[in-house]
Amino acid sequence: MTASTPRGVFITFEGGEGAGKSTQVARLARTLGAHRTVTTTREPGGSTRAEEIRTALLAGVAKPYGPFAEALLFSAARIDHLDRLIRPALASGEVVLCDRFMDSTRAYQGAAGGLDAEAVAALERVVVGPTRPDLTLIFDLDPEIGLARARARAAGQEAQGAQAAPDRFEAEALAFHARLRDAFRAIAQAEPARCVLVDAARDPDAVADAVRAAVAARLPGLLDDTEGRTDAA
Repeated sequence: MTASTPRGVFITFEGGEGAGKSTQVARLARTLGAHRTVTTTREPGGSTRAEEIRTALLAGVAKPYGPFAEALLFSAARIDHLDRLIRPALASGEVVLCDRFMDSTRAYQGAAGGLDAEAVAALERVVVGPTRPDLTLIFDLDPEIGLARARARAAGQEAQGAQAAPDRFEAEALAFHARLRDAFRAIAQAEPARCVLVDAARDPDAVADAVRAAVAARLPGLLDDTEGRTDAA
């Protein structure tokens, strides 16, 4: 990165199923894209190899082998994602918006899945290293509402002819999703300098306003060139 290249910014979006993360990634990308180069991505996935691992993970291939095996596969996908997409984009001064990252491993395989916190932390140190988010937006939502949204989304996809069976995580019992919510809230409380808890029960416009307010407060200057603009196409 040269002296004239602006510093890259890494923002992650976290939360349970049906919390609306993908919608808000797209909306913030449109807002920021007016004056910065923005890369949107997701986990698991984001690179060709990582997307292949995603398919296996969401199909439940690793579930019979327990949360550690699952976490290892997520880590393998994350290594490729970081090396091939996230780190090069940040080095080029881009804004990277990622739908899920390291906190999902902490919550899904760790707190909700039962994997020892020290094992999760060790994987994170090795895989993520210094490439940590500048800001993490944690979308907080009652899991019953989130799962109902996920089912409605799947029904809409089926109506369009797509197969949309619940994935490996959507199919978990409500108690699992309640643990997830508690885990994400605990992360936000433990790392307030990095994390902002967003009420995801509100309508998408209100959530988008909260996202922009968090970005403006935590990353001064990032939104300056878009003040007064809407993120509508």
